[in-house]
Amino acid sequence: MKKHQRLDYRNKLILAPMVRVGTLPMRLLALEMGADIVYTEELIDLKLIKSIRRPNPALGTVDFVDPSDGTIIFRTCPLETSKVVLQMGTSDAARALAVGKLVQCDIAGLDINMGCPKEFSIKGGMGAALLAEPDKAAHILRTLCSQLDIPITCKIRILPDPMDTINLVQKLAATGIAAIGIHARTRDERPQHRPHPDVLRAVASAVDIPIIANGGSREMHTFEDLHKFQELCGADSVMVARAAQLNVSIFRREGVLPIDEVIDKYLRLCINYDNAPHNTKYCVQSILRELQETPRGKRFLQCQTLQQICEIWHLGDYCRRRQQELKDHGNAGRANVILSECLNNKRQKLDLSEDAMEEYEGVISRKMAFLRSTYTSDTQLPKTVLYVHAGRLGKQPPCYETQRCDKLFRAICSYDGQRYSSSFWEKNKKQAEQGAALVALLELGQLNEKDLYDNGSLIS
Repeated sequence: MKKHQRLDYRNKLILAPMVRVGTLPMRLLALEMGADIVYTEELIDLKLIKSIRRPNPALGTVDFVDPSDGTIIFRTCPLETSKVVLQMGTSDAARALAVGKLVQCDIAGLDINMGCPKEFSIKGGMGAALLAEPDKAAHILRTLCSQLDIPITCKIRILPDPMDTINLVQKLAATGIAAIGIHARTRDERPQHRPHPDVLRAVASAVDIPIIANGGSREMHTFEDLHKFQELCGADSVMVARAAQLNVSIFRREGVLPIDEVIDKYLRLCINYDNAPHNTKYCVQSILRELQETPRGKRFLQCQTLQQICEIWHLGDYCRRRQQELKDHGNAGRANVILSECLNNKRQKLDLSEDAMEEYEGVISRKMAFLRSTYTSDTQLPKTVLYVHAGRLGKQPPCYETQRCDKLFRAICSYDGQRYSSSFWEKNKKQAEQGAALVALLELGQLNEKDLYDNGSLIS
């Protein structure tokens, strides 16, 4: 049962759901800047339903982890529990309900994406595909509203005919949802097209539930512009996407902050909550925009690790200290799954005998990710370095054996009478072999553990 008050969607400034943007650091920064409610990026039901809920004491977070490779699907913390809405992509009421039951104690609300026009969503029967199936959309919402303890919402786009939009919203409102977010463009319109606030105004006057207006970022440059768009649409609240992606301090009543100050605040949150480097880089790129072409911007574009990014904004020492603190406290970061649980899952999926599993577990193993982007030439690749090392010592070259589970791979490197492996499951065979070679080089003293930890290869 929720311990905080039920979320109210009236008179709110809301961070919109944005893929790759709406992760924990950006959500927390939006709240710090003045947002009242923050939405996660769209998370697909099929990924969430197989995840493991894992408290992470080192970070003070709750992580929902993919047991196949240890990656974080959704990370949240108490600072946002009463204000975070998880947006889910789904086309099935039963799956949506299962996910809702899994996550409802850690979020303030659940939103169903019914407006995303991207091909991936539509082919899966999700997002804007649900606009063409109003009965199915209503069934999903009704199922969630009747069986979960948190408010349910959905986010749609307007239909070409305003009257059809009103009829759809009335049908969805009748399911018991707490509010509805409406992007003021049709499925086929893009940001360069002007929004249709008049349609939202007509919808708002036709239903009793809160209407959350979205789609006005092109005209949003200041805090005051947020409320102008809300009033133009006759909406109860306003949801901000692109304008917040470019400078999240647009939620700040006192005025927007310089981008370097925004980036500094954002990077500190990324450090504190062990955010994935590729996600951090994407968000900083969005803030920099044309400044990526400056000397500093070009240097930033070469970065592959969080440490490297932080050095540019003079946060290198802070990043090193925090990463060491997390390591000392046992944080597994982007792989926060107890290893034995992962191995048990693999044992069941691969149907390995106990003898085979004991042989596999007997190798020297470290959780080592192979990051191809950190190697500037093929001669630096772990397999090549290990091969050359063996040749210099006059030893037999290493050989590799690989196991596959679904679409993931794990390899064992045999060299000089010893076997080495990374316990990190990779996306292909070549990467798995490189990870095993990394472990061998580390154990043989040919690599520096600190460097591997700094560049993100050494996960735990």
